[in-house]
Amino acid sequence: MPRIPGTRNRLKDNPVTGHKRVLLAAPRGYCAGVDRAVVAVEKALENYGAPVYVRKQIVHNVHVVSTLEKRGAIFVEEIDEVPEGAHVVFSAHGVSPAVVQGAADRGLQAIDATCPLVTKVHREAVRFARDDFEILLIGHEGHEEVEGTAGEAPEHITLVGSPDAVADIEVKDPDKVVWLSQTTLSVDETMETVRRLREKFPNLQDPPSDDICYATQNRQVAIKKVAQGADLVIVVGSANSSNSVRLVEVALEYGAKAAYRVDYAHEVKQEWLDGVETVGVTSGASVPEVLVQELLDDLAAAGYGDIETVQTAEEDLVFSLPKELRRDTAGNRDARALGGRHSA
Repeated sequence: MPRIPGTRNRLKDNPVTGHKRVLLAAPRGYCAGVDRAVVAVEKALENYGAPVYVRKQIVHNVHVVSTLEKRGAIFVEEIDEVPEGAHVVFSAHGVSPAVVQGAADRGLQAIDATCPLVTKVHREAVRFARDDFEILLIGHEGHEEVEGTAGEAPEHITLVGSPDAVADIEVKDPDKVVWLSQTTLSVDETMETVRRLREKFPNLQDPPSDDICYATQNRQVAIKKVAQGADLVIVVGSANSSNSVRLVEVALEYGAKAAYRVDYAHEVKQEWLDGVETVGVTSGASVPEVLVQELLDDLAAAGYGDIETVQTAEEDLVFSLPKELRRDTAGNRDARALGGRHSA
């Protein structure tokens, strides 16, 4: 893959007191849900030809979206922008039943690339609403995932945006209330929100399993360890990527002297490196590894060629492709059609 546009090796190798090094967080980058969604668009283009329409950004990363656009994907905000009868992919963040119905009404050939972990939260919302629970959904207002989940049971769901928002939450029956969450939140902040909710509503029920996804948690655990030894942390990820933004916050909370988010390596500023011996590097769950490698190359040119990987977990999960894409047009099954575990 060609280098991302920008000035190569623009960072200077300025002297520092100690030894320059990089602490490289692992896990980082693509999670199983993002990989599944991106591959879904690629397979749809292969099977059906361009254009293939995608509602919203397939994942929250400007490079991924730009790359897929060049291959023939057309990203739209709403279903009514898609020509009748066309193929449309629902993004990894999920959609509400109203969007699914809107696609059906227009005769669209819909491919659901919703992350299975988001689908799990949708199913929880439906089940708790059916049992007449009030659902306190912890998440960020306006995020596509929150809109999709809330759309499953709008009469039963109240959004809780932060720990401080708990004070204003009221429920009809404090004995029939449960919390769910957006999958890409800060684990620590979410648990603080739950703690405050439980103080206010002692009979608050928990979801049957953790809603914050394994990949979000793993990346936060890794950056916590990296941050303890880093003068500077650089997170590769886009501004609308909730989990990438959280990684910057977690890094600062756990000891990094400074932390910044960039989409591309050429956005790193020389002054960030002034007096810095140790740079921590990680990337959000929707970031391809090529972008991290670009950053490492530029840091190496600035004298940070000594890379130490900080491994806190192993990830080998692969999600099955959407059912429409498990076979090609000739009927041959895709090698990763049914997902599972992959070997390193």
